[in-house]
Amino acid sequence: MSGRHITNLWGEIVSSPAPTPQGPAPFLTIHTAVVLLIAVVIGLIAGGLTFLSGGAVAAAVLAGLTAAGFSVPVLRSLIG
Repeated sequence: MSGRHITNLWGEIVSSPAPTPQGPAPFLTIHTAVVLLIAVVIGLIAGGLTFLSGGAVAAAVLAGLTAAGFSVPVLRSLIG
């Protein structure tokens, strides 16, 4: 029998279950994935609006990347 043996309030000896081995840590935490996903959406919206307002494609891409980049630290502090 593996695990620790402990005594309960009535003096009975019980064993706790053996700890289960943990798998590898996830590549991204849920917090990081949500922040990056929302940043991508913000970047797509900013780039799309820039393009629809008559801007060049390069300007729209640059606006989208800038908006996504600036939104990451803000989202990181807001979503906690």
